[in-house]
Amino acid sequence: MKLIAKPSEGEFAPYTSMYIDLLPDDLQIIKHLQENLINTTQFARSFPEEKLGTPHKKGEWTIKEILVHIIDDERIYCYRALRFARNDSTILPGFEQDDYVPFSRANSRELEDILEEFSAVRMATIAFFNSLDHESLTRKGVGSGNSMSVRAAAYHIAGHELHHVNSIKENYS
Repeated sequence: MKLIAKPSEGEFAPYTSMYIDLLPDDLQIIKHLQENLINTTQFARSFPEEKLGTPHKKGEWTIKEILVHIIDDERIYCYRALRFARNDSTILPGFEQDDYVPFSRANSRELEDILEEFSAVRMATIAFFNSLDHESLTRKGVGSGNSMSVRAAAYHIAGHELHHVNSIKENYS
């Protein structure tokens, strides 16, 4: 399995340390991405259907909306990593996550459909990061006004998922 060093300060926006810090400095980001997929899938299946589509309080996202948000964020960060890995110096725009949620129609979807999409996206993410050499992993680009290395994007993806799983545990369990 490919070993990928945890990014250093300066390879990611300071605010994203809240995600990256959730992961150990053990070079095993690919393994963590694989294990997170299994754990998050099992965790999501542990909730009754009525709880999946009901926010824990008014104005908050539902579990289904959080899961689709994790998928959307992963797609965006993997796309950014692809651009940066291929040495594309185009400055990439940000995205407004709150605007995505109502258009995701997550609450009208079956959980298994969401989890199937999550698995497909995650497997593509893993294959992509496994394909990169050290030089590609350390290239940087700019997205949402912040510099980020390719490997920082991998850690962001895994940590962002953990952040939201922790939030679900705190608010729904």
